[in-house]
Amino acid sequence: MLRPTGFVNALHRIQFRSERNRVSPSKKKQSPASWRHYNFTTAGPVDDYLYSMLPKRDAVLTEMEEYATEKSIPIVGPAVARVLQQLALMINARKVFELGSAIGYSTIWWAQAVGEGGTVVYTDGDSNNAERARGYFKRAGVSRQVVLRTGDALEILSEEKQQFDIIFNDVDKEDYPRVLRLIAPRLRKGGLFITDNVLWSGRVAEKNPDTQTRAILEFNRKLYDSGVFYTTLLPIRDGLAVALKR
Repeated sequence: MLRPTGFVNALHRIQFRSERNRVSPSKKKQSPASWRHYNFTTAGPVDDYLYSMLPKRDAVLTEMEEYATEKSIPIVGPAVARVLQQLALMINARKVFELGSAIGYSTIWWAQAVGEGGTVVYTDGDSNNAERARGYFKRAGVSRQVVLRTGDALEILSEEKQQFDIIFNDVDKEDYPRVLRLIAPRLRKGGLFITDNVLWSGRVAEKNPDTQTRAILEFNRKLYDSGVFYTTLLPIRDGLAVALKR
């Protein structure tokens, strides 16, 4: 049976679109990096734009990002790390203490900011993380800036007698309220107390928060109510609290 030319052309167009939209196995979209919190603080396309604007990282940082995604190891990721580094540069930080450092991703950004003669105290309870971090520090050329401590981060901080320019908090969330009681005497006036995960993938807005979320909610409220700190929560990635010691 003969069909009108217009019908045939329309059928060809439908077939073409169908074939064009079919994704071959080799072109399937890769799984998103674990340090991206998609569709939480920003819409997907805006989040993609934000990350597309970031300058390319060096080989060591890129390898760490890939390893963290493969092994589901929490790191701050490059967008937050760039904010951390910028804040350190803005106050000319020379001494940084990290509460919870994992494989040392953010440690390298801090170490690059403090420069020669500066110090970053790395802490983690996992000796395997510490050994891997040590290798990354050597390859990144920042070993001389990093003091590597293995054990309970809060206990290590409680033993410190000196004051730091920046204290960065990324420990287990249930410990956040404890951290707040420790840091003020160990942070100089004009120093920064910075905390990751303060929006906790949006769970801070849920009606029935779990134990971890309740700890974060308590921490956020007490940090804002404290007369010692001037605080802002930044809705980047998983939420970043930046508190200036008055």
